[in-house]
Amino acid sequence: MLCHDVFFTLVDRSPEAVDRLLGACRRYLRDHPGVVYFSVGTLEPELDREVNDRGFDVALHVVFADRASHDAYQVVPDHLRFIEENRDNWAQVRVFDSIVEGGPVG
Repeated sequence: MLCHDVFFTLVDRSPEAVDRLLGACRRYLRDHPGVVYFSVGTLEPELDREVNDRGFDVALHVVFADRASHDAYQVVPDHLRFIEENRDNWAQVRVFDSIVEGGPVG
């Protein structure tokens, strides 16, 4: 599987702006062929150890069944619309793609 993690730092870091991006992620990015896991959320303010990277406002996690599903997702209209509608408020976007294995534990 391919895990696509995206960390957004916003220009407008207000709670309303964060909520708008969370909603846009849910609206445009969750239902695509090959997606086996989707989640989106915010920085946990109480976790503030030296190793915690705190330079983001919204974290997006999408796991695809394979690389082909990821590559197709990159060019679908909903993904492109998400970028177009939201990029003006992005101060920084960091993408971490990794090959993963596993599944639910328990």
